[in-house]
Amino acid sequence: MNRKLRMGMVGGGKDAFIGSIHRLAANMDGLIEVVAGALSINPEIAKESGKMLFLQEDRIYTTFEEMIEKESKLPADRRIDFVTIVTPNFAHFAPAMLALEKGFHVVIEKPIAFTLDEAQQLKKKVKETGLLLLLTHTYSGYPMVRQARTMVKEGVFGKIRKVYVEYPQGWLSKMSEREGNAQAAWRTDPKKSGKAGAMGDIGTHAAHLAEFITGLKITHLCADLNAMVPGRALDDDGNVLLKFDNGAAGVLMASQVAAGEENALKIRIYGENGGLEWAQQEPNTLLVKWLDKPTQILRAGTNGFVGAEAAFNARTPAGHPEGYLEAFANLYRNFALALSARIDGTKAPELVDFPSVEDGIRGMAFIDNVVKSGQSNEKWTPFEI
Repeated sequence: MNRKLRMGMVGGGKDAFIGSIHRLAANMDGLIEVVAGALSINPEIAKESGKMLFLQEDRIYTTFEEMIEKESKLPADRRIDFVTIVTPNFAHFAPAMLALEKGFHVVIEKPIAFTLDEAQQLKKKVKETGLLLLLTHTYSGYPMVRQARTMVKEGVFGKIRKVYVEYPQGWLSKMSEREGNAQAAWRTDPKKSGKAGAMGDIGTHAAHLAEFITGLKITHLCADLNAMVPGRALDDDGNVLLKFDNGAAGVLMASQVAAGEENALKIRIYGENGGLEWAQQEPNTLLVKWLDKPTQILRAGTNGFVGAEAAFNARTPAGHPEGYLEAFANLYRNFALALSARIDGTKAPELVDFPSVEDGIRGMAFIDNVVKSGQSNEKWTPFEI
């Protein structure tokens, strides 16, 4: 490629949170530029936001339909290469499907859609078109998460037996959705968030991380969901027992009423010979625990002490912190490398990989099955897709 990839964004205007994160991540490696946007459902905010990003006036759109339709008619050397969708859950499917139908690759926030049926339709369309889809499960982009996955894959711990993954937050400990907090308002509204609250928002991250690192699939679960804040329409807390396809057992906790917590995602995995521990708030460190010798501390960085996959996703010398933005950027970079290779008719580097529509399917299935189990008196619910 002798040019940057051209990105069009749906959502993410000046009044949004995650849009700027996506733009920073996409820009970090100099491989992508934002050239078009339908940045808000409010036409005035959409126009103002586009001007703030210095988009050309004729590429500031007020609806995603207008953007995708008009961009698809531009010459190949001008139109966008892919669409990034950063809207609330209920507004994922329509722009993603239209983008795929018009021949554009897609980047989309998680969960991938509002329902499992929508996710299945997107999978069918991706398969039909052969286009790329990146699902931004951010935590899979951290170097030490990749190191953990490599060590499990190489069998250094033996057969995996136990998985603990927890994601406590405290920001919904009060009825913030009735106090002008826009992020709280849509995440706690079943019409916008879907059938799950905390489990859809952060429980899906925890489940994805468990499957991503271990390479295992959840086969059964037993869920307890709670709305701890009186009057809240969706769960803000939950606990899930898990069974994996190799016989391993797991425990998943996701809560947004853990007062005082920020984003304390943490995972522990144990096999026959040892285990590992990784925490999102200290992401450069991976603890490796052994049955017959002291705990090791592995650190991210380009110092030769980590495997090839971790090194490929590390950006700075050891001791220089890398965090959420860099992990996010790793997903965008890997997507960009894959897409550039596709356009050039070449092969992407071997270590390029990112969450896809398949991860989106499993995320929506996790939501469905957790809610089903939470409403059931049965101890175990088969994980169905």
